[in-house]
Parts: sequence; structure tokens; C-alpha cells
Amino acid sequence: MQTVLDLAVIFLAYVFGSIPFGLLIVKLKTGKDIREVESGRTGGTNAMRAAGFWAGFATAMLDIFKGFGAVWVAQQVTPDHWVHVLAPLAAILGHNHSLFLPERDENGRIIRLRGGAGGAPSVGGAMGLWPASILIILPLGMLTFFTVGIASITTIAVAFFAIIIFAIRAWLGLMPWVDVWYGVGALILLIWALRPNLVKLFAGQERIVKYSLNGWLRARKDAKEQESK
Repeated sequence: MQTVLDLAVIFLAYVFGSIPFGLLIVKLKTGKDIREVESGRTGGTNAMRAAGFWAGFATAMLDIFKGFGAVWVAQQVTPDHWVHVLAPLAAILGHNHSLFLPERDENGRIIRLRGGAGGAPSVGGAMGLWPASILIILPLGMLTFFTVGIASITTIAVAFFAIIIFAIRAWLGLMPWVDVWYGVGALILLIWALRPNLVKLFAGQERIVKYSLNGWLRARKDAKEQESK
């Protein structure tokens, strides 16, 4: 019976993660379909592009809650810590490949499930496993974003930060080593979702935020090159 409950928790975490809050918020505010804006993803960054800062902020907060809520429910239902780890990973999977956002070909066959990149629910899952982690991951993520200025790198960095933080705490005996596998699993899911961005990154074509150190340095370099012509 407990095994059935454990599997049900993981499945429900996937379904909860599949709720496209970004699509709903942008649709309600502007009438736009977020899937037709910029990257086409349903996360906070694209919601901000489509409908402004507060739409992006609300989307990010709700997406963080996906990961956190998945852990919290798992903790109430089962003592199996592996389920506590797998539930937020299922929520990230649902966020990235939403059950509610199938994309079909001309014959009506599903070719993929649309969604986000998984950064926000990854933060939420880490917070669920150790609440204080958000006080470390969030500032480090913001620092990465406003220095490197590349959203995909920032998203992937979130999982790296979780791995490092959890590994240190596990080494100190403050949490089980299985929590480190949460970070590893999240990293794999984020990299898989961001494959197109990584191709652009290696080709030097990935978008750089102008309000970042990297963006400022590039703009300064471009201005100097224009002056020298």
C-alpha cells in the first residue's frame, strides 16, 4: 500500500509541475500565448518578456512553489526519503514537459510536450529539502545572472549550487547523501531542457542581458569599435 502511495505522490508531483502558470498569467494579463513569445517557454523569464516584471515575478514564485510543494506533500505522505527527492524532480520534469502543453504535428500526433527550463522549480525543490538553501541559492543565482548575464547559464548554475551546498552539508553529517542526487537529477533535467540554448551559447549567439556586467562590457566594447571605425 505504501508503495502505491509513493508512486501516486511522484505522479501527482509531475501533474502539479505541469501546470503552466506562466501561460495562464500572461494570457490573463495580455491575451498573448507565451509559447509564441521569444523562447516560447512558460517560465518566469519569458513571462517577464511577454507581460512585464510582475507577471514574471508571479510566475517564478508559483514555479518555485511547484518544487517546494512536491517535497512538502511527499514528506507528509511517506517516510521514504527517496520519494522526498524524486517528487521535486518529477515536478521539474512536469514543468519542462507539461502534460497540458502537447505540441502536435500536421497529423495530430504529439511530437513533444512544451514547458519551461526548470530553474524556479529546482530552487523550490532544494528549499523543500533544506529551507535555508534558498538564502544561498537565490543570491548566488542573482549574482550569476547580473554578472554573466545569460539566463541559461544562471538556470544551470542553480542545480550546481544545490549539489555543492548539499554535498557540504552531507559531508558534515547535516543531511543525507541522497539529497545530493536531487541536485544531480535537477542538473540533468535542466541541461536537457536547455539544449538549444547551449548550442547557441557555444556558437556565441546566446542572448546576453544588457543590465548585467557582461552586457555592459560588451556594449562598451561595441561602442569603442564603432568609434574606431
